[in-house]
Amino acid sequence: MRICLTVNAAWNIWNFRRPLVEALIADGHAVTVLAPHDETAARLESLGARFVDLAMDVRGLGVAQNLGMVGHFRRHFASIRPDVVLSFTIKNNIFGAMAARRLAIPFLPNVTGLGTIFLGSKPMFLAGRALYRLAMGRLPIVFVQNEDDRNFLLATRLLGEEQMRLLPGSGIDLDQFMAKPMPRDDAGPTFLMISRLIRDKGTIEFLDAARAVRQTDPQCRFKLLGPLGAANRTAISEAELQPYLDDGSVEYFGATDDVRPYVEAAHCVVLPSYREGAPRSLIEAAAMGRPVITTDVPGCRAVVDDGISGLLCQVRSSASLADAFRRFAALSPGERQAMGDAGRAKMEAEYDVSIVIDRYRTTIAELVSTAPSA
Repeated sequence: MRICLTVNAAWNIWNFRRPLVEALIADGHAVTVLAPHDETAARLESLGARFVDLAMDVRGLGVAQNLGMVGHFRRHFASIRPDVVLSFTIKNNIFGAMAARRLAIPFLPNVTGLGTIFLGSKPMFLAGRALYRLAMGRLPIVFVQNEDDRNFLLATRLLGEEQMRLLPGSGIDLDQFMAKPMPRDDAGPTFLMISRLIRDKGTIEFLDAARAVRQTDPQCRFKLLGPLGAANRTAISEAELQPYLDDGSVEYFGATDDVRPYVEAAHCVVLPSYREGAPRSLIEAAAMGRPVITTDVPGCRAVVDDGISGLLCQVRSSASLADAFRRFAALSPGERQAMGDAGRAKMEAEYDVSIVIDRYRTTIAELVSTAPSA
């Protein structure tokens, strides 16, 4: 078959969906990635995929402007002529679904998180709800990544129960992210946050909590890993980050193509996000045997068993996050190792990438076999 994957950034496919692309190509399908161009486009092509550049404003929120994306998707789909489209991220899901329906192309969206459109103002929420219903209300199958999102979409009548199927995020390659021994903590524990530096990920709460803990427990270290100046309306600026670097509250390491050395060097991985689908950084950390600290919100709480593989804290509360840091710092090395072991076991049982790939294979076959002729 001809299979098209579309997302709002090529690096998203490279970092999170590469095993799926490789599996589909190995199955003999012709795979096209439709996304805004970045440095990972050539890497995707090296796997054997075709790459097509998609012009889109990731930050723009104007309804009229975004509805114009339907035409862009329709022209690309007409040119690519896919047998099925696999979509990720909110704009691609909504406007790609509208375009695919007009061309009678089977369309399989993955709701990777409800994101800013449902975390923002009431007018934004109402607009988002209308677009969800219009675009995806009649799709036969929609993947969602956690029970909370499923229940929310059901309670708000955005999607029907018969449409939604659970998927454990993008899965995790357990051989690539192998369990690693816990580092020594002679100088105190190291906490690592891996994320785009945006407010919705809880970056400000991490910075403020790190500053508070360092004032009373200077042996604790706080590291921040991820791109600054992300294409997001809640992005943290360099000027906002600099005071926390100047006073030694945190260490910033920029962006990386490989998080594994940083995770291996940390005792705990942190994500104080406001809402997630299936947070990749926490899944990778748990697979490597690292305890996690995250917020008690949809998506985040699904990947951690509180008090067993990590700790939960209140959302939008730097004080609650600081308390979780102090509680973790008080644990013995054996208790931390037990948390890490529990996290690895959870990933093996629930988040193995082979689970995701198998579900995509069976769902693609189901959609294509029941699709009407274009």
